Amino acid sequence: MSHDHDHDTALAAADALIAAFAEGRTDDYFDAFAADATFVFHTTDRRLDSAQEYRALWQKWSDEDGFRVLSCDSADRRLQLLGDTAVFTHAVTTRIATTAGEEVLRERETIVLHRTADGAWQAVHEHLSTDPSA
Repeated sequence: MSHDHDHDTALAAADALIAAFAEGRTDDYFDAFAADATFVFHTTDRRLDSAQEYRALWQKWSDEDGFRVLSCDSADRRLQLLGDTAVFTHAVTTRIATTAGEEVLRERETIVLHRTADGAWQAVHEHLSTDPSA
């Protein structure tokens, strides 16, 4: 496969993950991650060590706080292709709703993708931090 093809397919996988998140398609969102993916969020007190652990936390947010994603915009995007690994970084503006009302979050995110044996790209790590310029 060509470098351009790999770049395009890795970027398409990142875009599909972001779109599923933005549109509230949680099954598609979590399916974009490897089962043993890790997650580091500035909003949690620990690293999450699996997609299932993150999904359980998401469900808790939903059940206890009425959490839902209303929209998510991606900007300042960069994808670095490193063989079978791709590192996607971007700035995200996410509009969420909870029982407390709506809120706009401005954050930076890194998504690490890995090419699986069948050639698909799957997210293996996500890191989210506040955007100091916001």
